[in-house]
Amino acid sequence: MAISQHELPLARMQHWERARANEIFMSQPMGNGQVRDYTWAEAMDEARRMASWLKAQNYPAGSNIAIISKNCAHWLMSDFAIWMAGHVSVPLYPTVTAETVRYVLDHSEARLLFVGKLDEWDKQKSGVPDHVTMVACELSPQSTLANQAIVRWEDILAKHEPLGGEPVRAAEDWATIIYTSGSTGVPKGVVHDFRSMAAAVKGSMTEFALQASDRMISYLPLAHAFERTVVESCSFLQGFRVYFAESLDTFVSDIQRARPTVFHSVPRLWLKFQAGVHAKMPPAKLRLLLRIPILNGIVRKKVLTGLGLEQARVAITGSAPIPAELIDWYHALGLELCEGYAMSENFCYSHFTRPGAAKAGYVGTPAPDVECKLGPDGEVLVKSPASMVCYYREPQLTDESFTEDGFLRTGDRGIIEPDGRLRIVGRTKELFKTSKGKYIAPAPIESDLQATGLVELACVTGNGLPQPVAIVSLAEGLRPKATSADGKRELEPQLRELLASVNEKLPAHERLDRLYVAREPWTIDNEMLTPTMKIRRSALDARYGEHIEESGPDVAWLDT
Repeated sequence: MAISQHELPLARMQHWERARANEIFMSQPMGNGQVRDYTWAEAMDEARRMASWLKAQNYPAGSNIAIISKNCAHWLMSDFAIWMAGHVSVPLYPTVTAETVRYVLDHSEARLLFVGKLDEWDKQKSGVPDHVTMVACELSPQSTLANQAIVRWEDILAKHEPLGGEPVRAAEDWATIIYTSGSTGVPKGVVHDFRSMAAAVKGSMTEFALQASDRMISYLPLAHAFERTVVESCSFLQGFRVYFAESLDTFVSDIQRARPTVFHSVPRLWLKFQAGVHAKMPPAKLRLLLRIPILNGIVRKKVLTGLGLEQARVAITGSAPIPAELIDWYHALGLELCEGYAMSENFCYSHFTRPGAAKAGYVGTPAPDVECKLGPDGEVLVKSPASMVCYYREPQLTDESFTEDGFLRTGDRGIIEPDGRLRIVGRTKELFKTSKGKYIAPAPIESDLQATGLVELACVTGNGLPQPVAIVSLAEGLRPKATSADGKRELEPQLRELLASVNEKLPAHERLDRLYVAREPWTIDNEMLTPTMKIRRSALDARYGEHIEESGPDVAWLDT
């Protein structure tokens, strides 16, 4: 895929700075119901002033500069400033521990850290090495703003003129180092240059016909390639408006405020939206109303309006497998979920289903200029114009991640249909063997368990057991019932029915022997989930492994 200079991020930002100077680019909640709108001119003015200050620090060209913040306007402006000053951005997830903060800052050799909107900063700040300078953005925690040793964003803007001219970065210049969320070990630093970022965005934007008039809401972590591609990169290439969510408590109203025309989410949140609809309208009643010709259009509009998605013309799901039944449920409401499949290592540019061509259970066909094939063991191998440059400071790991002919090893097992559609059947490293010598791929079984709305998350395990078992976390609305004996007795028939329905579709060696029901929800805070809401299998095994036995009731309650 050929990328011209004017398609690179800096050139596109400066284009919109000129072409749409007085049009709103970002809408940022400021608390207490107040929202601040930034025009392109205002956002670029702040970024240019910050870039001027960064250049005055005389860091060597291409220095690594980190950002830790929830999604907000200052996140994007910090990123723009880092690039204009000639440096490389290193985002950290806003939920990481102090230990991970220190690891990423040390490993990336970051010279400076932008501290933005955060909930856990008091627990994280001890991880910042003494030699790393910190800049407190406008929405930083008060404890940060009160620290006299930290440079304040507003003070920098007041003392520095905007960086002039049109800063240029070469396509092969490093743009960012994205540290993976570390679900299977220490985070790895995925290096992308401006060419790989632009290639991913150019192909995606063409296929989904994104327009300058579109609206998106930014709420998934910008530290992850999914949000970085879909929201940040597409916005500066196409110039559409970005809204930010204020908090988890205001999320629904934030979506309703934005009324996005393009909306993206992860399977766990699509399931939560469905559960919220079912809490107001029982599934049987909804199915009935959707079958009535006169009423179905009214019902669809009412449900989607309640979610804030009635104007969404493109809906995207990615980052983890999604149950086919959930895709069908949204399709019945008139919202087609286009599933994407990719990795941080190819800047989320690999496969996706196109509008009008979705097929439940498949992650679509290769994106433009992407090649895909299967390795001898069924591993999905992908060659993408958006493939990473390398893993930072890990040359051996980089070499091991590519085949001799340049294909990225994804670590996923898949099946490619004659029409090119790809179906993911599990992770190569997640396969485990029962005591009968049979290999189990947990991901498809977990997806089936999560499809009914009874279970929010599932983890299939059982290495060395005669049959696999599943540990499940109940849907949010059902958890209170699990705290009493009567509630458990009420839930057990439903869980047995779920177990039977899932097993009915599985070959004998994959059938689940029983369900273990966890008492506590799995969250990022208790480290059962990664920052991108994937389950941490090692953490779940450590928490519940000693309670998994070779025999027992078909539904067992984990009260630890």
